[in-house]
Amino acid sequence: MPRQTIKLVSWNVNGYRAVMKKDFLASIGSLDADIVGLQETKLQEPQLTRAMKELDGYQAAFSFSTVKKGYSGVAAYSRMAPNAVRHGIGIPRFDDEGRILELEFDAFTFFNVYFPNGQMSDERLEYKLDFYQAFFDYAEALRKQGKSLVVTGDFNTAHNEIDLKHPGPNSKRSGFLPVERRWLDRIVGMGYVDTFRHRYPDTVKYSWWSYRFNARKTNAGWRIDYFFVSEDIIRKGWLKDAFIDNDIFGSDHCPVGLILEI
Repeated sequence: MPRQTIKLVSWNVNGYRAVMKKDFLASIGSLDADIVGLQETKLQEPQLTRAMKELDGYQAAFSFSTVKKGYSGVAAYSRMAPNAVRHGIGIPRFDDEGRILELEFDAFTFFNVYFPNGQMSDERLEYKLDFYQAFFDYAEALRKQGKSLVVTGDFNTAHNEIDLKHPGPNSKRSGFLPVERRWLDRIVGMGYVDTFRHRYPDTVKYSWWSYRFNARKTNAGWRIDYFFVSEDIIRKGWLKDAFIDNDIFGSDHCPVGLILEI
């Protein structure tokens, strides 16, 4: 039986309305993905346009922040009809910011997640770490049911020194704190595989650049956008490739991707 190739893309657009003015539809067309996850849409439901809701050839799903306008939010688009779409993990503290979409397919469950940023305060850092715990507790329950998982999005943490341009000066900054990096160690230890690093162990490539100091022009970036998969996907030989597309602009992040052969 021939295998099916599925291309998945994740992109923190840092404001859906803003990126729509920067050739977003052309960029999505060029990516030609079967499943797309967007983070930081910064939308409320009444602000959705027809173009956002009816992206050509895709079924759409959205989660919105209910605690703050113009904040957080995720969207997912799929050419394949999901068996189910779920919003959040059943814990209001984490669901109210509109950070999680779950699309269930026959072969795997896809999560599009905008993990919190811990830079604002010690309280937000604690929230971020608690969010990691709650989300992966939820994910592990699905794995115990035999589900294969694809977890993508902006994790807001660079894992290792190879994953950011200036590791030393940033070692006391949220996004590269030892306590945050240990969480990514834990995720790997639990049996989730960073697909880009699995395929390209020594490649230096970034997915986010500050708008300050000409960071993108000088490539002073961070790799904080990931596709993690449960290790059974690797064992079954489904991982064909992973990529980071630095040639697409419009946000302070660029798209990252995964190609599966199932």
